[in-house]
Amino acid sequence: MIQYNRFVLDNGLRVLVHEDTSTPMAVVNVMYDVGARDEDPNKTGFAHLFEHLMFGGSIHIPDYDEPLQRAGGENNAYTTNDLTNYYCQLPAQNIETAFWLESDRMLSLAFSKKSLEVQRKVVCEEFKEHYINQPYGDVWHKMRQLAYTVHPYRWMTIGKELSHVENVELDDVKHFFFKHYRPNNAILVVAGNIKTEAVKKLAGKWFGDIPMGEKYTRQLPQEPTQTAARRMEITADVPLDAFYKTWHMPARLDTGYYAAELITEILGGGASSRLYQGLVKEKQLFSSIDCYQFGSIDAGLISIEGKLVKGIKAAEAEAAVEEELSKIKSSTVAESELQKVKNKTESIITFEDMTIMSRAGSLANYELLGNANLMNEEMGKYAGITAEEILHYSKQIFDENNSNTLYYLSKN
Repeated sequence: MIQYNRFVLDNGLRVLVHEDTSTPMAVVNVMYDVGARDEDPNKTGFAHLFEHLMFGGSIHIPDYDEPLQRAGGENNAYTTNDLTNYYCQLPAQNIETAFWLESDRMLSLAFSKKSLEVQRKVVCEEFKEHYINQPYGDVWHKMRQLAYTVHPYRWMTIGKELSHVENVELDDVKHFFFKHYRPNNAILVVAGNIKTEAVKKLAGKWFGDIPMGEKYTRQLPQEPTQTAARRMEITADVPLDAFYKTWHMPARLDTGYYAAELITEILGGGASSRLYQGLVKEKQLFSSIDCYQFGSIDAGLISIEGKLVKGIKAAEAEAAVEEELSKIKSSTVAESELQKVKNKTESIITFEDMTIMSRAGSLANYELLGNANLMNEEMGKYAGITAEEILHYSKQIFDENNSNTLYYLSKN
């Protein structure tokens, strides 16, 4: 059970405190309820660009890293389709440095043309290196556009196309910042060797007078139920033929999400999983194969992907995947197999929450979902999934009409 205290500032900033006296350190985590799904379809990649811009200098502090390093701290950030998260860890006695730094960039970025040019260049290089010039680099650009017709999950966090980042203007950046990076759209989690009363004083001192901003109400187009299978074939200069297939699955707070997560473990969770045992070890059709889901807040995707053994046709590999899926769709899993993946899931959750950094991130994530205490209820939700529910959701998800298939074939 993770203990925490929660309060809300007058400007809407939600603050959660997790006290842990067993460490000399403290973590300050700021999560913004903005991700790639909140972007204009014609101006994508902004949330990820902001992850970079937020380190490029704020209104009173030209360099974020240097004062933090002097205080013995380290920091990082990440952006997804659903959220943006900034976090730092430092000795607990220096925690006010983190409050100063984080509050100043929430108050306002410096918004200089120079900073924009520097970070734009960094992001454009990242786009080219990882998504244009790398083998299989564009596969999820293609797959997302195949799987989604209207929901903004149809583009990746990096952006739909390079030109969107190349053409971004300073006014676009300012508008996006003041729309989304406001106290009432943010969650501050402080964890470690600190007391709640001290955090209340620091939060009020450093964040209390930042203007609330207008409330952002998310109104995203909902993806219609897919009623026919979609397929695509790509030929490119890659070393091996690859197979990718996705299916739509329930949203993060749905019971079906927990069932889907256990299904991915049964099918693709390591060397003892069904797909690995059947298609890599026994039939030797794939050199590697994975089954996983994206963990997205809105209805997401389950994916099976693998590299084919040389000489194996993609259609043959797909038929073998379908044969494995027909088993999980036609008969209930044995209690021993289900219990094994539940135990593994429980150990992963427990291990993840070993560090204060992870606990702070988890609290922010669950608060973003609407209830921080979900963090303490997750294990029970997985434990409660029955073999009958695994069968029900397997039939529902792995319907061929709900599928998107991509053959990524080698020219050679």
